[in-house]
Amino acid sequence: MQTNLAPEYKNTTDGIAAEAILRKCVHCGFCTATCPTYQLLGDELDGPRGRIYLMKQVLEGETPTRATQMHLDRCLTCRNCESTCPSGVDYGHLVDIGRKLVDAKVPRPAAETALRWALKEGLPSPLFAPAMKLGQLVRPLLPAFLKNKVPAKQMAGVWPTRQHARKVLMLAGCVQPAMMPNINSATARVLDAAGIQTVLAPKAGCCGAVKFHLNDQDGGKAEMRANIDAWWPHVADDSPVEAIIMNASGCGVTVKEYGHIFKDDPVYAIKARRISDLTKDLSEWLPELADRLKGKVSAKTAGNTGQVVFHPPCTLQHGQQLRGGVEKYLNELGFQVKISTNESHLCCGSAGTYSVLNPDIAYALRDRKLGNLQDMQPEVIVSANIGCITHLQSGTTTPVKHWVEVLDEALGG
Repeated sequence: MQTNLAPEYKNTTDGIAAEAILRKCVHCGFCTATCPTYQLLGDELDGPRGRIYLMKQVLEGETPTRATQMHLDRCLTCRNCESTCPSGVDYGHLVDIGRKLVDAKVPRPAAETALRWALKEGLPSPLFAPAMKLGQLVRPLLPAFLKNKVPAKQMAGVWPTRQHARKVLMLAGCVQPAMMPNINSATARVLDAAGIQTVLAPKAGCCGAVKFHLNDQDGGKAEMRANIDAWWPHVADDSPVEAIIMNASGCGVTVKEYGHIFKDDPVYAIKARRISDLTKDLSEWLPELADRLKGKVSAKTAGNTGQVVFHPPCTLQHGQQLRGGVEKYLNELGFQVKISTNESHLCCGSAGTYSVLNPDIAYALRDRKLGNLQDMQPEVIVSANIGCITHLQSGTTTPVKHWVEVLDEALGG
């Protein structure tokens, strides 16, 4: 796509990067067929091709409007379009640039600004855990829209204490320890059963995605730098740490992009690339884990779990381009795992803070997703990202868990 950058964007980092991405787009429209918002709303401007045109206009000097901002806000950043695009358009990075440029020129209403501020400052805050605890205490009294965001209190279980020569770092995350602490402890127990020790760096916090995608890119980068600094002493050349394991695919896709985000940073470029190279989704270790755990998970125990249906998060299947591993290796361990035969590629509507900022679209996508999952008659639904898990659970009585929790239960965790 030919682009003539306006003088204010020529020779800028954002302008150069955006132009390179835009030049790959050939207007084919394949992306619209797999875009969740286009499927729901039927508006060209609520699909990737339309949003690309809007961003191109801004880069060429047209003044953006609230409508421009709205159409970019409605994007889930699920990156399904990247999986579909035959030309390799890097849409996810382009929309980050586009939102930044548009928000610099289009002021938001006060209420919207306040909500976005509360989300970006509140979710990664140390105050989130006590606030969640209070919410869980009064959960039966909460209105439905708040109850959907406050999962029932969960016990974390025991953190393993055995020492192993093999070690991995794990990011605890900002909201996961308060909302669903068992995911982290189950991960540690499963790795322990495979002879691998899980290490937490106390000063590592939010991956930076919440602030970055709410267009506080400087705030997000500050959190990313803090994580790099916290992990760096653990990843020296002679360190026993083999990887940085992510059990939330939304965090994983972000940390894997640290190298891209800091590629021009004279202080952090090399460190960020090293951190990204070491980062692995937990499912990427499943081939080895399955091999090590085969003698510890009986077919009978795994089979007693019943029909398990896996919902692959967008951040896993599109952001990280990881598909098929969870169901393949859990089945090898004796579980009965299926993936929906209908629209398994589509977003469930969670998308980080999206379900708070765009609830109508988010819940329509949730119900559509649950309809397809329930067609598989699951006894449990599993996923790989806390946002998807809590969002789906708000619309069904079928238990929704992280797949590692199901594996942990079969190991006696």
